[in-house]
Amino acid sequence: MKYYIKGNYRKSIFRSDKGYIIGLFKVRDTNKENLKDYINKTITFTGYFHDLNEDDTYILYGEDVNHPRYGFQFQVSAYERVKPTDTESIIEFLSSDLFPGVGEKMAKTIVEVLGNDALDKIIKDKSCLMLVPKLPQKKAEKIYSILLRYDESHNVIVKLNELGFSTKDSLIIYNTYGSKTQQILDEDIYRIIKEVNEVSFSKIDAAASILGYEKNDKRRIKAAIIYLIQTIIYQTGDTFLTKDMIYNGLFNNLNIKLDDDECLEELIESNEIIKYEEGYYLKEIWDAEENIINKLHFLTNRNGHQYKDIDKIIEQLEKENEKNYNEKQRLAITKALESNILIITGGPGTGKTTIIKAIVEAYSKLNRYDYDTLVEKCALLAPTGRASKRISESTLLPASTIHRFLKWNKETGEFMVNEKKKSKVELVIIDEVSMIDICLFNSLLNGLEFNTQIILVGDYNQLPSVGPGQILKDLIGSDVIDTIHLDQLYRQEEDSYITTLAYEIKDSELSETFLETKSDYTFLKCSSESIKQNLRNLCNQVVNKGYDYKRVQVLAPMYKGENGIDLLNMELQDIFNPKDETKREIKYGDVTFRENDKILQLVNMPDENVFNGDIGVIKYIKYGNTSKSGKNEIYVDFDGNTVKYTPKDFIKIKHGFIISIHKSQGSEFEMVILPISRSYYRMLYKKLIYTAVTRAKRKLILIGEPNVFAKSTYNDNEYQRNSNLLQKLMYRFNK
Repeated sequence: MKYYIKGNYRKSIFRSDKGYIIGLFKVRDTNKENLKDYINKTITFTGYFHDLNEDDTYILYGEDVNHPRYGFQFQVSAYERVKPTDTESIIEFLSSDLFPGVGEKMAKTIVEVLGNDALDKIIKDKSCLMLVPKLPQKKAEKIYSILLRYDESHNVIVKLNELGFSTKDSLIIYNTYGSKTQQILDEDIYRIIKEVNEVSFSKIDAAASILGYEKNDKRRIKAAIIYLIQTIIYQTGDTFLTKDMIYNGLFNNLNIKLDDDECLEELIESNEIIKYEEGYYLKEIWDAEENIINKLHFLTNRNGHQYKDIDKIIEQLEKENEKNYNEKQRLAITKALESNILIITGGPGTGKTTIIKAIVEAYSKLNRYDYDTLVEKCALLAPTGRASKRISESTLLPASTIHRFLKWNKETGEFMVNEKKKSKVELVIIDEVSMIDICLFNSLLNGLEFNTQIILVGDYNQLPSVGPGQILKDLIGSDVIDTIHLDQLYRQEEDSYITTLAYEIKDSELSETFLETKSDYTFLKCSSESIKQNLRNLCNQVVNKGYDYKRVQVLAPMYKGENGIDLLNMELQDIFNPKDETKREIKYGDVTFRENDKILQLVNMPDENVFNGDIGVIKYIKYGNTSKSGKNEIYVDFDGNTVKYTPKDFIKIKHGFIISIHKSQGSEFEMVILPISRSYYRMLYKKLIYTAVTRAKRKLILIGEPNVFAKSTYNDNEYQRNSNLLQKLMYRFNK
């Protein structure tokens, strides 16, 4: 059953360029029982619209929700404008502000002459207005053109729906092109891909087929090239593709075989693709790379900051924190305070977090900032919520994700802090920089004033970002920005091995002791075929010793296969959170979500303050017969932040009893269990294993085949990303 509210639009509180509106609506009628209390009252609504007119009556379809931040509101999924049909309503409509110069008297005359279907008659044949006495031809033309325009949006949106676009997509398209929408559909529907980011190539391609576009149409091929590059760079992390990669991708993914370079050359000519040496860039990636180079060049060429008492402040901090900073740590603190931009890199246990704390405290003392001023002037950032929480716990200062700092607006798809509206912070420290892709780094630089000091912190040997680029690797490799390499181990106890193992992996010097049990490390030998059963036994033992899934994290490199994440998650759910009559559960495809399940977030949802890789627990489940929305609802608790998911959102989460090593980056866990199977072999390379091992804080258990593990620690054959940032930085800085 489709739930609706019927009534009148009152005003907009917020309106985006794409037609997303938060507004007020006066409810006159509804078919949902719990909304009947709101009849003749004004409520908040949200959704995508073309035009809303206070004089019109609308039916809004959707559901009422209690947003954790914005309170009660009606979320609109579709809507329709109700045409006036009775005499009084038509007279009121024609004499409204929509028709300037038509008063109540003239409106009455029009209805008297043409009847209650006057509006339809006028749209079908404007000459019928000539029957209305004392109605000038000019005014008749005006009434007709306004009615036509008024009716046009509805007809075009219906047409877009018939082509397979959702109501939301249809409204975004219509709000972009307005009266030219039909012309765009006829002349070049593929323009929409370039100008409306929210609508996918596959939807536009399907609509084009319905409209009769040929498969080898040049407009389609050029759009397919752009789509293919966008898709592949986010799969591989490349910032550009070679011609062979593009042509092979077109053939393998879209069955398009190109015999010449005409379409590619036209895209270069129109500046949609930039060719540099043998690489082909999307314009936005090229611009991001160039902007990063320019900003970094400016920062390194500005005069630094001078402080007289840094050495005294460091000595003071050593006493207060009961620390003895080594020579490189002292240098890192000093350089961070004096430089416009600095990189601090080091492996686990070298004191990166300790140094962040010291830099902030020294900065506060040197500038004589109290706590509130320090919070205002200094921003502590990380790519993930868990990583930012770790900095906050160490420094006792607020920290946030980069998306949150830049104020991501999910409706406009833009950051509210940007090159036109910059942040006023003076010092920015960013942790886990290896996880930041080229686009996010560019957005961060755009959101900072030119005189902002920037400190980049990360582990050079960890996995690169999921998105395009390898920012930390290229910046350090170019040797154009001051970099402090922390290399003295601190987080190392007697008979411990985790940190030692990490360095052995990094240096490809695995010792023969890797099979020996230590206070914090165990290797359980078994065949690939018996990993699943042995993992079950191990996890049962872990649970019996008092560990729960909040303290234990199982990691693996692959999703598919007998020892893949998808199948093992089902096995581990039975151990860590078995079925129980007291726990509600929901079936979604072949997955059963159950109260108390460990959950992994798969996409960024900045508006809800939850991000890709965050881990939470299902707090409770509401069934459709008890929820206000009438749909099943899952409530996930992410460290005190509860987020609601309805069926359309279930695709954004999955079980987190075992997660990928990539998703674990930026997090630390008390105990890490890592299966090692030859079935993972194509994914087992040094940097991946190093990242997995360094996630463990107190206990690391490897389970599987020792020879496979040993070989992986010597395997440098990771995918080499296409990136020109390093070379271009060296060229620009050495001109």
